[in-house]
Formats: sequence, structure tokens, C-alpha cells
Amino acid sequence: MFSEALLCFGASSTSVDEHDNDADENSEEIYIDSIFPECEDVDECILNAANSIGLKEIPRYEQSFHPVEVTKGLWIVPEWGAPPKSYELIASESLNFFNEEPSFGNHNVDDVQATNIILNPGLAFGSGEHATTKLCLLLLRRLIKGGELFLDYGTGSGILGIAAIKFGAAMSVGADIDPQAIKSAHQNAALNNIGPKKMKLHLVPDRTFTASMNERVDGVVEDLSSHKIRGISQTEKYDVVIANILLNPLLQLADHIVSYAKPGAVVGISGILSEQLPHIINRYSEFLEDILVSEMDDWTCVSGKKKRVKEDH
Repeated sequence: MFSEALLCFGASSTSVDEHDNDADENSEEIYIDSIFPECEDVDECILNAANSIGLKEIPRYEQSFHPVEVTKGLWIVPEWGAPPKSYELIASESLNFFNEEPSFGNHNVDDVQATNIILNPGLAFGSGEHATTKLCLLLLRRLIKGGELFLDYGTGSGILGIAAIKFGAAMSVGADIDPQAIKSAHQNAALNNIGPKKMKLHLVPDRTFTASMNERVDGVVEDLSSHKIRGISQTEKYDVVIANILLNPLLQLADHIVSYAKPGAVVGISGILSEQLPHIINRYSEFLEDILVSEMDDWTCVSGKKKRVKEDH
């Protein structure tokens, strides 16, 4: 009820988790993650939401989108922040350092080669905190050697496409059915100094859209003149394809997702709970070989190489 009330009073999205990683497993507390527009008064929203459902106490809350270290040398940094180790650098230097404007750049004190992805998730999924995003980032870091074409199927905030470019991919292509995701990904690419020639974004049609949804899409696209509703060319074949979306579309669109990969290219599938893994393995075994599974916090990422078509002789 509180989650729904937050949405009514200004939150853009909410997700509920009954068990926080740092909490006692026997605790009855429920944790809600919410994203708010920058202009929203979060204190007022939470107060109004609590009052609307008759809560006697205002729930404790804190800003949780802090810099995230996915692995050594890879940070997800909010637009309004800087990598924590940069602050350590300031503290370790002499006081004279404060006479100059600190430059955080794309490095941390412990690793001058660190990759920092600057992000403002806005209304789109993909802040770097969720286990599925982390699993996909780790997979990308292992796969991108330099010069690859990468497809982010369900781009959300654009975090994977941005990461691929920073890891050395020649080009990233992001596709999503949500116009707000395309807008968010476009803005995040700009925050990371990645132009449209390196990271292309496509708003693609969804057969499940209702008439009212299509009207909303048309309205948003008018403000995004560089993005048109169109499918990705079937003639484009990618070296790496990752789809971090929901279980049902992963199952329903399996052949479509895999079709964009070159024969022998790696396809990564995530957004899957561990208990859902057998369904994904069964579905994608038809298209992929050498399948590997990685897990984090009850979430999984499946990857495999696209099977090569055997010619009849």
C-alpha cells in the first residue's frame, strides 16, 4: 500500500524487497526502493504517502544511489557525486590541495585505469545497484576486447551501452519500447561524452501497446526528433548481445533476441531469478551452446555462444 501511495505522490517507480541484504533475516521490515524526479520534494512525498494510508510513523529512509563499485576498477557514479576514493585522495593530500578545484576525472586513487560510468537513471531501470545490472556489466567487461558491435536489448538507462563503449566496443546500439528509457539513455550517454555515432538508440514498437500508450509514445517522440519508432535492421549482426529484461519477454522473444547475434557471438540473458533459471536454459538451449551461468543475490545471468547453422551436403 505504501509503495502504491509513493507512486501517487510523486515517485516515478518503486520496487519492494522484504529482505534487505544487511538486515536480520527474522526482521519483519520491508524495504522499498524508489526513484524520484530531481524536481520532486522527497520529504513531502513520503509524508503525504504515509498520511494517506494512515501510517502512525514516517518510515526511515535515505538516499541510496551512491557510487557503486561493481568490481575493482569499475564504478557507477551518480551525476551529482564522485567516486568515494577520490575523496580519500583529497584527504590524503596536503591542505594546499584545497586551494585548487579537485578534478575527479575517470580515475580513482587505487587504480588510475578505473572506468567510471556517470549516470542519472531518471525514470529508467539501470542504476548499477541491481544484481542483474552488475552481472551484465561483469559479463561485458569479460567479453569486450576492442572493436566489437554491441546490442543492448532493453537499454533502460543505457548503462550497458555506455559501459561497452568505455570498455572498447566500436559501437553500441540500444533498443527499448519505453520512450522515457530512450530519453534517459540519450542523456546518460551525453554525461559520459559519448555521441550518437558511437551509441545509437532505437525506440522500437511493442505489440502489447494499447491505443492510449501509442498516443503517449507519439507525444514523447516529438520531443526526441532524433529517435524514431523503428525496428533494428535484421541485416545488422552483433558481436555481443545482452538482454536484461523480464522473464516473459525473454521466453517469448528468444529467437528474436538471438537473431541479432553473429554465429558464434555471445548472447547474455539476465533479469532472471534463480528459481526461473530452468525455464531460460530450456528455452535458449535451442539457440546457444557452451552455456554459462553466473549468480548474485538470487539473480542469474545466462550466456552462451550462438550456434552456427550446419550446411547440408
